[in-house]
Amino acid sequence: MNFDQLRALVAIIDEESFEAAADCLRISPSAVSQRIKALEASLGQVVIRRGVPCTPTEAGAVLLRMARQVQVLEAETWSRLGEGSSFQSVTPVAVNADSLATWFVPVLHEVAGWPETTLKLHVEDQDHSSQLLRRGDVIGAVTADPTPVSGCRAERLGFMRYVPVATPALRQRFTTDAGLDWARMPVIQFNTKDDLQHQVLHARGVAPGASTHTIPSSEGFLAAVRAGLGWGMIPEIQLGTDLTDGSLVLLEDHAHHDVALYWQTWTLDSERLNRITAAVRQASRELLRTTAPEGPKATR
Repeated sequence: MNFDQLRALVAIIDEESFEAAADCLRISPSAVSQRIKALEASLGQVVIRRGVPCTPTEAGAVLLRMARQVQVLEAETWSRLGEGSSFQSVTPVAVNADSLATWFVPVLHEVAGWPETTLKLHVEDQDHSSQLLRRGDVIGAVTADPTPVSGCRAERLGFMRYVPVATPALRQRFTTDAGLDWARMPVIQFNTKDDLQHQVLHARGVAPGASTHTIPSSEGFLAAVRAGLGWGMIPEIQLGTDLTDGSLVLLEDHAHHDVALYWQTWTLDSERLNRITAAVRQASRELLRTTAPEGPKATR
């Protein structure tokens, strides 16, 4: 194998097709195909599943991870040789939606000052984040999994506190003499993997009701709660002045879930990895809680 073959592999997976990879590499689709065929011939294994989109085989995933590590080191080598101004390095990172909408924003401001770096974010839940690391699709991931992926290291960033909130009108409408009618009050979930609201209901012996709205956007989720569509678990740091100005109310005092978040990266001695890690670490220290009891895993 050689660098050109590895670059072709990365481009096909990133761009999802041979044709798009050819445009990215500024060569012909035939040249891309020849590089992959030569790579597969040298290995005696297929490395790419031809489809829409193209995806790596198990062998291809192993090579993809190594190819991205080579790219990281290549970019840093060119930079040290004085060629970094013309070499744009892609930094692929996985982050969950609630983090991206809240404490991760300062990381974006930090990366904006790195002119030679292109940030590529994958918004995924914690299970998929681990898979992205294993496949080599990302070099770092915000995750709720404390166990490092093989070949990676993990450090705890802090805790994100979720609180159950709704509009005052919604809470009043479903308040009875016996208390809050959790069974009938409409609820909002991020997606089918989002079980934060279900855990609240389960703790109160209530089965999820039929009136469950799905809003697969962190900002849209909050907007839906503010609109009175239903109640939901919102990150405390996302609420702003909603509780103090009365736009939203806590459904129960002292009710919350604290979710531990971790940062996993390759165990590679890389200036780029160290720099993005430092930015993530600083942002988390400023905005996440530093101590809390272990809570449920993040699902959005």
